[in-house]
Amino acid sequence: MKLTLRDTLNYPLIILLAGSTLTAPAFAQEASPRYKKGMVVCAYPDAAQAGLSVLKKGGNAVDAAVAVQFALAVTLPQAGNIGGGGFMVYRSSNGQTATLDYREKAPGKATTDMYLDANGKVIPQKSLYTHQAAGVPGSVDGMIEAHKKYGKLKWADVVQPSIDLAAKGFKVTERLANDLNRNQEQFTRLNNGGTNYFARTTPWKAGDLLVLKDLANTLTLIRDKGRAGFYSGKVAQQIITEMKRGDGLISQADLDNYHSVWRKPITGQYKQYKVITMPPPSSGGIALLQLLHSVEPYPLSRWGHNQDSTVQLIVEAERRVYADRSKYLGDPDFFKVPTDSLLRPAYIESRMKNFTWAAATPSSTIQPGSFAGYESDQTTHFSIVDAQGNAVSITTTLNGSFGNKIFVSGAGFLLNNEMDDFSSKPGVPNMYGLVGGKANSIQPGKRMLSSMTPTILEKDGKLFMVVGTPGGSTIITSVFQTILNVLEFGQDAQQAVTSKRFHHQWLPDEVAPEINAFTNDVTTKLQQKGYKIVPRGSIGRVDAIVVTPQGYLMGGADPRGDDTKSGW
Repeated sequence: MKLTLRDTLNYPLIILLAGSTLTAPAFAQEASPRYKKGMVVCAYPDAAQAGLSVLKKGGNAVDAAVAVQFALAVTLPQAGNIGGGGFMVYRSSNGQTATLDYREKAPGKATTDMYLDANGKVIPQKSLYTHQAAGVPGSVDGMIEAHKKYGKLKWADVVQPSIDLAAKGFKVTERLANDLNRNQEQFTRLNNGGTNYFARTTPWKAGDLLVLKDLANTLTLIRDKGRAGFYSGKVAQQIITEMKRGDGLISQADLDNYHSVWRKPITGQYKQYKVITMPPPSSGGIALLQLLHSVEPYPLSRWGHNQDSTVQLIVEAERRVYADRSKYLGDPDFFKVPTDSLLRPAYIESRMKNFTWAAATPSSTIQPGSFAGYESDQTTHFSIVDAQGNAVSITTTLNGSFGNKIFVSGAGFLLNNEMDDFSSKPGVPNMYGLVGGKANSIQPGKRMLSSMTPTILEKDGKLFMVVGTPGGSTIITSVFQTILNVLEFGQDAQQAVTSKRFHHQWLPDEVAPEINAFTNDVTTKLQQKGYKIVPRGSIGRVDAIVVTPQGYLMGGADPRGDDTKSGW
């Protein structure tokens, strides 16, 4: 059984500081070391060092976040980016919170039916591997706005580590080498009019040095000119020229008009824990709180991790939450998202009323809920806590692995294929199998819906946990289950991210566990109740931080990736 594209698009990063055959991976469970001053857990060691170096120079969590975002654009081309976008959840040491939306936007020339043929059918791959798949990038503007509001060091100091990595080169890991080799044909085919920075006559191998001179030059312009170094001038012209080469839609006006947005965080309570998470156009925050509230009344800790009752309850909650997602969630600047109604306890309780222990609830019988007054994945994550206790949780993405795999010629960075996250046609699934409708339809200047779920938890008014993951549609369920692993099943940070996971998203009507996530007995019990069990490859690359009652920092680096952790 071959892995699907969505099985492989999971590249995370987390920082805390003060192809192949479907087989069961051997997930090591190393003990979580405890640190007092700080800790780094990262999908690529060079990016972790970039963040660590900034913090050691006296920078704060946001300074380090900027350094890591740009370093990942160099070292993690599958997902790190300056040609994509993302979300940031921020909590200061005194408990003040904010979220920054630097999600990509649809170009001004985008239309609702731009991916449909003359017969109204979705054109395969057009929203994935063409110039028209790219949304207007937001990462550079997002980092500038975050630094402007919260940064401590000079802008040049936080960008410089990424320039050094791109100019001097960095050593390729075995995982990156394999990804580069696996995508050689597409890189070559899609960049026949431009520069293919990953092309080689011999296969890439672990330890090879990857030098990205053009990207170093682009990052230097960003260092020296800030926003103008990307959204105008030389780089902007390179983007426009690249759009013309492939009949793309992004214009200079789109670049001029792009601005990230500070939004009010979504907060909720799960038992004695406060949950601080991302509002729309991320669907993750609302979905996460709905899931937590759905299972809160039940004795999960007594049932145990991945036991049949636990799995059944979680699947039924996920089934209803993903159904709601399909109808009610989108860009709040374009569509009235009924956040309060979706999070009302009485509504969530009503959604679970037709759940029965006797049998699975067929997804065909579950529709988005209704309430009075309503008007009708490639990604990486990093989290940072500095010495003062300021916390940042960021998830950033190109959507698919290496985005649309098209370089901006001369500028050295990849474009995203984020337009696929819109609903190309109501009821037709995207690359992750998610369906949507009017709320997430394509409109000029609109931000596409996302599953990214950067999250921070408090306990007794103090920082407790920072968590997030890549993984397309599995992001929400992976974050949800990791939180439960800590809060309900007594796992430490490393155990929580290592433990086997499973996924359900309403449609298709199947439960997808990682290999060996369920015992044979659990699988049999679920199948007897009508659940379709379809094992799959690894899910997500969760990286988590837990602060102990004594104030020690414990990190969990997901063994499904190249993630490493270090501290001081």
